[in-house]
Amino acid sequence: MRMLLVLAAFILSGSATAADSNSFQMRNAADLVGVCRTGPDDPNYASAAGFCHGVLVGAYQYYNSVVAGADRFVCAPNPTPTRAKVMNDFVAWAGANQRYMKDPPIDTLFRYLAEAYPCKK
Repeated sequence: MRMLLVLAAFILSGSATAADSNSFQMRNAADLVGVCRTGPDDPNYASAAGFCHGVLVGAYQYYNSVVAGADRFVCAPNPTPTRAKVMNDFVAWAGANQRYMKDPPIDTLFRYLAEAYPCKK
């Protein structure tokens, strides 16, 4: 558990190495959305998309590993959407939910996921 907390702190601190590490800060949700919003014409696109996918997938996999099935509030549908779809939909959702952009990035990601992919109970 301690190792996962260290890994999460590393990811959220913006210490990841990328083409331009100053662009990949994770101080709040706006930072995450900014990285995920990077377009294909940007020279940092591949790094930004990979970083965004890594944060989104990593956060969701961590959630799956620590939250018991009965307690889950986010459930992937079948078929599972692509990472690109989730990333693009998250960015669009964030544009319509600006009030969360100063909140922690992972909290905001899970607000989106809970709306987009709620568990059917």
